[in-house]
Amino acid sequence: MLDRPVLSLIRPLLLALARPLVALGIGANTVTLIGFALGMGAALAIVLQAGQQTLWLGLLLLLCSRLLDGLDGTVARLTVATDRGAFLDITLDFVFYASIPLAFALANPAANALAAAVLLAAFMGTASSFLAFAVMAERRGLKSTEFPNKGLYYLGGLTGATETLLCFSAMCLWPAQFALWALGFAALCGLTLLVRLWAGWSLLRAV
Repeated sequence: MLDRPVLSLIRPLLLALARPLVALGIGANTVTLIGFALGMGAALAIVLQAGQQTLWLGLLLLLCSRLLDGLDGTVARLTVATDRGAFLDITLDFVFYASIPLAFALANPAANALAAAVLLAAFMGTASSFLAFAVMAERRGLKSTEFPNKGLYYLGGLTGATETLLCFSAMCLWPAQFALWALGFAALCGLTLLVRLWAGWSLLRAV
């Protein structure tokens, strides 16, 4: 829901950061892999900082990871965008999204494991609806008018990348309330799944 306005807002920053990388010969896939490594570092930091009131290191690495996640697409568009790069990007994105709730579960299983499991199940619903529609949209030749530069048809909802980042940030800032954040966001993911099912059913109707 917030992805489109946020992308418009930070696009000048991404372009300013991407141009020097392109000049240095650093490709989009390299940026993707570095961003993923930072995301895994964020998950590890969350586990290692268990019990602290604020998980600053995990939050810092998480924010850097997501900055690079936006930057890789900009680098690709300034050079050559490829299907292989889009595949790598979306796959590692979903691995990252799953790693953060898992990290909180590992950090405090007694308090966090059940809520993390509910959130991961909700992520399965949003991820499967997103990817399944993208496959069908490609077969139909459908194009997204809201996100025309995305490698896949980007079917929106209440819980996009921006909302997920805000939720993960809140978890790092107030880790004692992880279960509250996780269950609340899982409920929003459930609504997103319903919206996507309705949108997909409508857009893919027989012609």
